Amino acid sequence: MPQIQTSDRPDGARASQERVRIGVITAMQGAVVTALLSAPEVIRETNISIGSLVVISTTASSIYGMVQAMNGGGPSPDGAGAGARTIEIQLLGEIPVGKDGAYGRFHRGVTFYPHFDTPVFTADARDLELVYAPQELAIARIGAIHQNQAIPAYASIDDMLAKHFAVLGTTGSGKSCVVALVLHAILENNPHGHVVLIDPHNEYARAFEGKAELLNMNNLQLPYWLLNFEELTEVVVGQNNAYAHAETEILKNGVVEAKKAFLHDGARGDHITVDTPVPYRLGDLVKIFDDQMGRLERTEEVIAYVRLKAKIESLRADRRFSFMFSRLLVDDSLGKVLARIMRIPVNGKPISIVDISGIPSEVLDVVVSVLARMIFDFSVWAGHERGHKVPVLLVCEEAHRYIPRDEVTHFGPSKKAISRIAKEGRKYGVGLCLVTQRPAELSTSALSQCNTMIALRMSNVRDQEFVANALPESAIGLLSALPSLAQQEAIIVGDGVILPMRMRFDDLAPGRRPASDTASFSEAWSQDAANQGFVDQVVERWRLQKRH
Repeated sequence: MPQIQTSDRPDGARASQERVRIGVITAMQGAVVTALLSAPEVIRETNISIGSLVVISTTASSIYGMVQAMNGGGPSPDGAGAGARTIEIQLLGEIPVGKDGAYGRFHRGVTFYPHFDTPVFTADARDLELVYAPQELAIARIGAIHQNQAIPAYASIDDMLAKHFAVLGTTGSGKSCVVALVLHAILENNPHGHVVLIDPHNEYARAFEGKAELLNMNNLQLPYWLLNFEELTEVVVGQNNAYAHAETEILKNGVVEAKKAFLHDGARGDHITVDTPVPYRLGDLVKIFDDQMGRLERTEEVIAYVRLKAKIESLRADRRFSFMFSRLLVDDSLGKVLARIMRIPVNGKPISIVDISGIPSEVLDVVVSVLARMIFDFSVWAGHERGHKVPVLLVCEEAHRYIPRDEVTHFGPSKKAISRIAKEGRKYGVGLCLVTQRPAELSTSALSQCNTMIALRMSNVRDQEFVANALPESAIGLLSALPSLAQQEAIIVGDGVILPMRMRFDDLAPGRRPASDTASFSEAWSQDAANQGFVDQVVERWRLQKRH
């Protein structure tokens, strides 16, 4: 490998082609060192800024660090001019240098720390190539690093997916486009993936046209018998119900009996519990209620049964709940439901997009809970089949809605199901991607399990502080850029990238962009295009509950 050239003269024209000496080490504290700049004009002529990669050259290695603070610039003690200017550098890793001058591979951590007066240089293009070069085969290009747009930015597929990742940013910062770009980049060379994307705003169908199985309230099948008892109680009994305790007990006993009644002749029901995912007929459940009601002596005891029967009939009659409470013949379709949602086999569509925008709010959290729980439970039991592991990625948009920081006002099972994936999913091949514009409202426990974090523009101070607490110390210097990040720019830290970096995402082709464009008021209001026919069409779709 050729020797890297160095120069003592700051020269903007040469800064990207070779190392330029900018100062010397004057202080050290742990993994942070302070360098005194050699001249006031160094910053201007080398474009050094917070987040820039610099090199500390020793006889044993080239140590790489990131500028995390810049100090000085005040008047000197004698009043003759500007005072000393220093930069604080977070040490990140090193490339060992052999006796023959050949360079090895970059690795995190520093073996031999620099001494006082050790020179500090800008990182040239070759340095950036060596540091950010992919060190494994399973990678995906997602953009270019900020310091040099000619150097690609790669993500480690296995580390990012297996150890979970989060996409954070304010509204309009481009989170949906980032999710689409990352998934496209990963699936480009891994077309047999298994991705389940929870889409609360019907954005992603356009981005993955022809590559995704589109599921919505018109074709989604999540039969009621897939619900565990906690989920079923939420739907049938609800909250703030004076008869909740009595109804819950009646429902629990009735469901167990109905499940046993569904078993084929001769089949034993000893293994059946209220949470066992086996079918049962609502007709059998209602009949059980009727039989029990006939044995009651006091009228007030009947009220809970009557309420339960009325609620079940209401759910069966309401078209909005047909994906869950269908009147069709009940059969054991668990395998088919799982295969379709988890894309087994893939059949050219590695993603299933679950559009929950049209699902009634009364059962929305329950649907998310069922999806997350089924994916995890299937993966747990699939682990017993040798050679048949099917890693799955669950992408959860608007994650703060389902796993919030607030422990009181939210439906518990959805948070429990997703949090379980965050904590234990890696063991069973279930990856998690959390996407939110409100990181401060997200469960700290779940976010802390995301070992790769993609932070886009973020102007809210509370959100910035929350993200700062979740970031590793080596990335703190990059936080100051969060409010001023441009469109398509992000700060990425964690196991999914070789080093914390500020980068720019690649352009996403128009046909691969989610339908998340902000409405143009000025363009729409410049002409009177809508008429009564438009209103009538919307009303018709509204009444028929058809989104398209």
